[in-house]
Amino acid sequence: MNAYEHLADWFELLNDDCGYGEWTEYLLLKLESLGAGKRGLELGCGSGKFCRELSRRGYLMSGADISLPMLTRARYLCDREKLRISFFQADAAHLKTPEKYDFILSPNDCINYLPPAALHGAFRNIRSCLGKGGIFCFDISSPYKLREKVANTVSADDREEVTYLCIPEKKGESVELSVTLFVRGRDGRYDRFDERHLQYIHEEENVSAALKAAGFEILSVEGHLGEKKEGSDRLVFVCRG
Repeated sequence: MNAYEHLADWFELLNDDCGYGEWTEYLLLKLESLGAGKRGLELGCGSGKFCRELSRRGYLMSGADISLPMLTRARYLCDREKLRISFFQADAAHLKTPEKYDFILSPNDCINYLPPAALHGAFRNIRSCLGKGGIFCFDISSPYKLREKVANTVSADDREEVTYLCIPEKKGESVELSVTLFVRGRDGRYDRFDERHLQYIHEEENVSAALKAAGFEILSVEGHLGEKKEGSDRLVFVCRG
C-alpha cells in the first residue's frame, strides 16, 4: 500500500504532540530574520498544517505533495477554515512550478524520502523555483535519530477512533517503516490498513555538498528549533538561492 494512502486522514491527529505551534514560530522567525518575502511554497506539505499556519499570518502560501490523499485532506482542511491556499501534486525530485517563490519550506522530514542520488537534482530544481535570493529551509531526520531511535524499534499510538502501529527495519542506509492502522467504523468494528514508508539516512556533509553543487549558499545548519546539532532528532538547513 502506498505511503499516506490511509494515514493522510489521521496524520495531524497522530502528530498532535509534535509542537506545531512552536515549530511554526521558529519558521516565522527564520523567514523574518532573513527578510524573506510573503510568497511561499511548502514542499511535501502533507495535510497542509504549516501552510495553514503561515496563511493565517498573512503569507501567500501554496502547498505541493506527491500524495493525492494528503492533498485531498489538505484541501478539505483549508476549505473548512476558509483559507486561500493553492495545492498541487508534485514530486520533490522533479519540482517545476509556473511561478517563482520568495521562499520554499520543507519541514518534517520530506527530504528523507529522497534517495541520496536524487538530492542534487532535487535541490537544483528547487533553486530554479525560487526568485533571486530566495530562501530554502528544510529539515531531515538526523542520522542519529534514524539509526539510534527509530530503526528496529516499535512505536504505537492508541486513540479512540484509530490505533497506529509502526515497525521500522534498518536496511543498509535506509529505514523501512511498516505502518498499520486500525480505524473504527460507524458500526464500531475496526478496519485494518497497511502502508510501507521508506526513509533514507542522509549525512550532513552529503546534503551540504548537494546543496552547494546546486548553487545554494548554506546560511546555517542547526538542530530542531535551533538546538545544538549533536543528539538532535533533526538537522535544519537554511539556504539562500
